[in-house]
Amino acid sequence: MAPLPTHDHLPGLDSGLLAAVAAGHARLTGAQALEVFHGLPLSELGRLADARCRVIHGDALRTYVIDRNINYTNVCNAKCTFCAFRRDGDEQDAYTLSHEAILDKIAELVGIGGTQILMQGGMNPALPLDWYTRLLSSIKNRFPGVHIHAFSPPEFIEFVHFFNPPGATLEDKIRWVMVRLRDAGLDSVPGGGGEIFAPAVRRKIGLGKCDAEAWLTTMYVAHSLGMFTSATMMFGHIEGYADRVDHMLRVRSWQDKALELKGRAEGPAAHYVSFISWPFQRENTPLGRVPDWGSSPGELESPFPGDVIAAGGDFPAGKRAADLFDYDAIDRAKHPTAHLFGKRVRMSGSTDYLRTQALSRLVLDNVYSIGASWVTMGPHIGQVALAYGANDMGSVMMEENVVSSAGTTYCLDEPVLCRLIRGAGFIPAQRDNRYDLVTVHSGEDAPDLRVTDWSKHRAKAMHQQAPKAAKVSLTVAKA
Repeated sequence: MAPLPTHDHLPGLDSGLLAAVAAGHARLTGAQALEVFHGLPLSELGRLADARCRVIHGDALRTYVIDRNINYTNVCNAKCTFCAFRRDGDEQDAYTLSHEAILDKIAELVGIGGTQILMQGGMNPALPLDWYTRLLSSIKNRFPGVHIHAFSPPEFIEFVHFFNPPGATLEDKIRWVMVRLRDAGLDSVPGGGGEIFAPAVRRKIGLGKCDAEAWLTTMYVAHSLGMFTSATMMFGHIEGYADRVDHMLRVRSWQDKALELKGRAEGPAAHYVSFISWPFQRENTPLGRVPDWGSSPGELESPFPGDVIAAGGDFPAGKRAADLFDYDAIDRAKHPTAHLFGKRVRMSGSTDYLRTQALSRLVLDNVYSIGASWVTMGPHIGQVALAYGANDMGSVMMEENVVSSAGTTYCLDEPVLCRLIRGAGFIPAQRDNRYDLVTVHSGEDAPDLRVTDWSKHRAKAMHQQAPKAAKVSLTVAKA
């Protein structure tokens, strides 16, 4: 499939260009995407993203999946500053699950009609390749119908470091490991660890984690082996707005490569099927202790440090909305806020989240699905996100340990998820990993329409593998 044409000579807010993008006839450049992000009212940006979504997915159905997020270990040799989940291995709450414990979790998932596990962990150097292949084989033997969506690109890069596979290039080494995991039962690769691709940001927040080129190369290998993948982005920390667009453009560019590969491959070939973005959650994380931008007098009158350092991608950074400062006029080395890069965070709220998600739907013209991040933003913002370009509400999330370590601790059951989708004006439909429909809930037997007492379906405490640290009581001595 050939990439859509761009029209570089047009301003990003040109009405004809935006209509063509929404209809799927044109592609935004990076500079145009920044103009759209900053220059369109939120409601108009949402309308365009929703129009694009309806061209791809129609007006009737919006989807969800029943899966379980199994974080098999929290021992990790990376030291990401945004993470509250990782442990070195000698702490009281460090863990690595046994194969039998993982199988028990999958049995619980199958018991509620689940079709997929999302299995990711810390990057634990103590686990040999045989531990993973035996685990995958055990899962497939006991649960042949369960789709195994596992091991994000940073894990694969560490597998290369841990197992020292043969190969002349990184791509060769990744393929050697991935083939063995695929043959043992791995079905697809999740997009964890994407964070922000811009090198300056990634070096600050992802200490010990693979760079963008390695992440994208891992996914390209998965695509060449016929495994479909997702892509992710975590924003709202130290990055500039241009870094978000740069991240989307890299996914789009490598998706073009994957689709070209699929078009000429004799054997199986695949591509990204979805993109999910969410704001950084600061609780319990080292990065969360960094001061907010504007915490010192006069800061808000100057450009945010992340914007000063921001990656330009394949577009000139100076082409911004007219009401913002001009990157081209800034000497980054001498700019008074450049030294604060990584020392201030610009947190993202609901409006910024919806704006970013809507932009991703317009920029990623070659990616099928955009997911709503209700886990970080809350169920009702997740529901609103269905009007801002998202077509999928993700999972019921019966378990999650990474984001929840930074403060998010609740999950929803299937009836509530269906009710949110129906309340947004759509028919809920359960899907599988490939976004093929499993069940369309259009009849009276739908999970939400069978409920007579919604008080029994409130948000519940999410299962967390590692125990939370005990609270310390405050004792006040008498004088």
